[in-house]
Amino acid sequence: MADLPHEYTGWWRITETGTWDNDHLDTLGPAVISLTGYADRLRMHCLLAYLNCRPTKTGVSFTWEGAWEFEQMSGSGSVRLAKDGKLRGRIKIKDGDDATFIAERTDEPTRPIPNPPSYRDKWR
Repeated sequence: MADLPHEYTGWWRITETGTWDNDHLDTLGPAVISLTGYADRLRMHCLLAYLNCRPTKTGVSFTWEGAWEFEQMSGSGSVRLAKDGKLRGRIKIKDGDDATFIAERTDEPTRPIPNPPSYRDKWR
């Protein structure tokens, strides 16, 4: 697999979405997306997900698997770097919503992002 372009590599703080309520972006902790090409993660609203990233001609695309609260979900997405240095992206939920988002470069979170919960975790 090809390496991700260096200008995309790292952690990004999601600051707003175009469809979903921005007041609850940080429900599970700071809304972030990592783009490293290895064990990448996404956290925003009540979504925790693993990403599988790959470079494209115009940026980075990804597929993801995770959970919104305790409901298992998957989907896809893509990002491109804008002239202002911010990441502009789109995330799609398979058979569901999609949203645009904007992210700014940030440091890796000091606390690890938890694994997405399973449906069984809801009843423990």
